[in-house]
Amino acid sequence: MNKQRSTGKFAALLLILAVYLVVIPLVFRGHPYFLGVLTQASVLSVISAGVWLMFYIGRINIGQGAFALIGGYTAAILMKKIGLSFWLASLGAVAVTVAAAVIVGLPLLRLKGVYFSMITLCLTETARLAAQSFPSLTNGAKGILNIPMPGAVKLGDLTLIPDFASVDKHLAYYYLGAVLLLFCFAVLYRVVHSRLGWLLRSLQENEELASSFGVDVPRLRVIAFGICAVFAGLGGSFFVTLQQCVYPATFTVQDSTYFLLYCFLGGLGSVWGALAGTFVLFLSFEALQGLNQYQPLIYSLIMIGMMLWLPNGLLSLRLPWFRKKLVCVVPVDERPDAKETSDQEVRS
Repeated sequence: MNKQRSTGKFAALLLILAVYLVVIPLVFRGHPYFLGVLTQASVLSVISAGVWLMFYIGRINIGQGAFALIGGYTAAILMKKIGLSFWLASLGAVAVTVAAAVIVGLPLLRLKGVYFSMITLCLTETARLAAQSFPSLTNGAKGILNIPMPGAVKLGDLTLIPDFASVDKHLAYYYLGAVLLLFCFAVLYRVVHSRLGWLLRSLQENEELASSFGVDVPRLRVIAFGICAVFAGLGGSFFVTLQQCVYPATFTVQDSTYFLLYCFLGGLGSVWGALAGTFVLFLSFEALQGLNQYQPLIYSLIMIGMMLWLPNGLLSLRLPWFRKKLVCVVPVDERPDAKETSDQEVRS
């Protein structure tokens, strides 16, 4: 049964990949708006993945927008003012973002509960004000414009990645976003299902108990916060080259709250919760564009409805199917209720 279930999951994964990497680009090749929306959903999913990881260790992080903004500005400065390629600038953005997360996280991660959440909420606003306060570096409120697109990556005479300016940029960004999405969630899945993941889970259950067993709790907190910043740095650097501009308001407190909601409404019990929540909610918001001033109202009602009827997230929709399947495959004499009945019959 486990083998059949694994085969079914693998087949479903292949089907999703085929649709996302082959079918959608072929069908919507001439629809840049739709490809752009899906690309944005991909990059926002990557940023939300970091928030989910902090949930995994029992921390509510409302400051992911700050690290995405740091990553975006770092990449923009490295590309515009130093002349680095997007690929090198992204690595630099990740390094700076992780360094900022470690510096901030060392004192901040000692806090718990609402205190940690409120301080992280202030981080995004602090990052926005900092971006405005150094106009010589960030160009102030005007932002950094005309950020170059990713260039070609070559190995000798072999072109591994073409120059985005020489191809269909919407399709190129779509594929880059898809690859980034797959890479980040593969890393997140591997982290969660490794020894490190089990140690991180112990922080959510009981930090004092984990510490009594020799777990280096402060170190694990910083590691988780650093991985969270990696996702934010990658997502932020990709987002600014996608938009070809960055402003202090590119990532705001509202965006940090959305990253939180994507994880909540997607489901905190699964690695894929951030992915499901981001795609469903972001695409729903875009689908309501034609309603003009009623868009925020209807979108808010949708989120409230999801919280009421799906308190465990979108991925909890699969549970009744699993229960039904378990009822069908578990033999009668192996069910707990059957054993209780047989014990009662023996006693009588």
